Amino acid sequence: MAKNTKRRIPPAQVQQEYRQGVEYKRQLGAHGMAEQSRINERFYSGDQWYGVNCGDSRPLVRHNVIKRIGDYKMAVVGAAPVSVRYSAEGVADTPAIREQVEGYRRALCRGDKATAPTAAAVKTQAAARALTDYFQTTAKRLKLDYLKQRVLRNAYIAGTGVLYTYWNDSAGTGQYADDACTAPIRGDMAAEVLEIEQVYMGDVTVEDIQQQPYVLIAQRQPVSRIQALAKRHGCRDWESIRGDEASGRNGHATLLTRFWKEVGEDGICTVRAMQVCGDTAVREAWNMGLRLYPLAMFRWEEKRHCCYGESEIPHLIPNQIAINRTVSAGVWAVMMMGMPIMLVNGDVVTQPITNDPGQIIPVYGSADELREAVRYVDPPAFSAQLDANVQSLISDTMTQAGVSSTLLGDVKPNNTSAIIAVREASLMPLQMMQNRFYTFIEEVARIWAEFWLTMYGSRGLRIEEEQGVWYMPFDGAQYRALLPELRVDVGSGDAYSETRVTETLDNLYKNGIITAKQYLSRLPSGAVPRLDSLLQELA
Repeated sequence: MAKNTKRRIPPAQVQQEYRQGVEYKRQLGAHGMAEQSRINERFYSGDQWYGVNCGDSRPLVRHNVIKRIGDYKMAVVGAAPVSVRYSAEGVADTPAIREQVEGYRRALCRGDKATAPTAAAVKTQAAARALTDYFQTTAKRLKLDYLKQRVLRNAYIAGTGVLYTYWNDSAGTGQYADDACTAPIRGDMAAEVLEIEQVYMGDVTVEDIQQQPYVLIAQRQPVSRIQALAKRHGCRDWESIRGDEASGRNGHATLLTRFWKEVGEDGICTVRAMQVCGDTAVREAWNMGLRLYPLAMFRWEEKRHCCYGESEIPHLIPNQIAINRTVSAGVWAVMMMGMPIMLVNGDVVTQPITNDPGQIIPVYGSADELREAVRYVDPPAFSAQLDANVQSLISDTMTQAGVSSTLLGDVKPNNTSAIIAVREASLMPLQMMQNRFYTFIEEVARIWAEFWLTMYGSRGLRIEEEQGVWYMPFDGAQYRALLPELRVDVGSGDAYSETRVTETLDNLYKNGIITAKQYLSRLPSGAVPRLDSLLQELA
C-alpha cells in the first residue's frame, strides 16, 4: 500500500512489470502456464490425439473422463443458488427497526418522498436492504449465472478464474437527474471474465488479491479503439499508437491497465489506475474511488505461497492417455478378428479383390494352388481381460478424482433415502472447494457494493418484488462510509432437494400443520403453473 506521493509512473515501468509477469508464468510447471492451459483445453474438449501421427488406418477412440469429471464438479460447486444479504456493521437490527424499515420502503414504493425515517439506524438498514434487493437485479442484468459458469470453467482448465468489474461510462440507465427529463443519468457497472493469462500480480507469493502491491490486466484491443480511448482522455501522442507487428496482427495491440492502492491526504486508501500501450500512456493515473481492486479470483486448487491456482487436468492426462490407447487397441483387435488381413497369390488370382460378400474369384492352377490362392492372416490372441482392465482404469481414475457412479446418477433410484445419504457422504470432499467458491461470490458482492457507494451518486435503485418493480431513491455519497458486512446464504442444489421439499410439505399439509395457501406458496418454483392466480383465488 503506497502513500500518496503524487509521482507519475512511466509507461516503461509498466511494460517491465508486464514482462516480468509473463516470464514468471512461462516458468510454471513443465510447459508454462499458457501452454499448459492450451493442453488442458484440448484434453477437456476431446482433442486428445493432437500431435500424435497415427495415420488414418487405425481408429483413435476417445473416452473423455476428464470432461465428465470436470462437468460434474463444476455442476456441484456452482449449482446451488446463491443469495447475498447486506447488513450495516455497527447498526442495530432489531424486530422494531425491521418493522420501521418495511414501513419506510412501502412509503417509498408509493412515491411518498416526504416520508423519512427518524432514526439513523432505520435509514441505514433500509439502504442495506435496498442493496440486498439490488444485487439480484444487477445479477440478472449482468448475467451473473453465466459469468459464474465461465469462471468455473476457466478455473478447472487453467487453475484460476477471474471476474473483472469495471465502469461503463456510456451505459444508459433510463433515469434522469431532473423532473423535466433533460439530464439523463449515464454510466453503470459491467463485468467480464478474464483469462488468467491476462492477469498479472505484483507479488506472486501473496494469495489475497486485495493485498497485492499492484495488479496488471493485459487486453488485446483494436488499435483504433485504443487510439479513441487515448484521444478521449487527452493523450497528445494518440496517433503514435501502433499495432503489435511482432505478432503479425497490425490491427491490434496490447492495452495494459495497472491498478494499485494509495493513501490519500484524507487518510483513506483508494485504488488508482492507469492505462499504457507500448511506450504511450493512454490514460494517466486517476483515482477510481474504490477501496477494493475490482477483480475477484477463484482458484480450483490452492498452492501455498502462490497467487495462482492449479488445475487437476495435468494430473489426469496420463490416465486419460492410457485409457484412450487401451480402448483403441481393443477396438483395433476386434476389427482385426472380424476383418483379418487377406493374402492373395497374384500368380493364380489375376483380377482385383474387393472382399465383397459373394464375390466370385477365378483361380487358375492346381488344387494345391487353389487352397493357397487366398488366405487370411490369423490375428494375435486377444486377451479377454482387456475390456475389464479398461473399465477398471476408468473407474479407478474417476474414483480417485472424487467422482463415482452414484454421484453421476448411474444408479436406479429405488431407495431415495439411501442414495441421498451416499451422495451427501461423497460430496463432503467438495465442500472445501464449494466454500472457496462462496468466498469468491462474497468478494464479488463486496466489489459491487463499492461501485454502488462510490460511483452511482444520486439515482434510483431498481427493486424487483412480487408486487412489481419500483425505484428506491439512493444517494451513494450518504453511505460512502458504510462498510457492508456481507453474509452469503446458499440454497440446496442437489437433484433430490425438490423431492424432499415436496414430501415435507405433503406431510405438513396432511397433518393439518399448514394451510393450502401456505402449502402452495412454498412449493418449488415451476411445480404449479399459474401459481399466482391460484393463490389469489384462494385468498
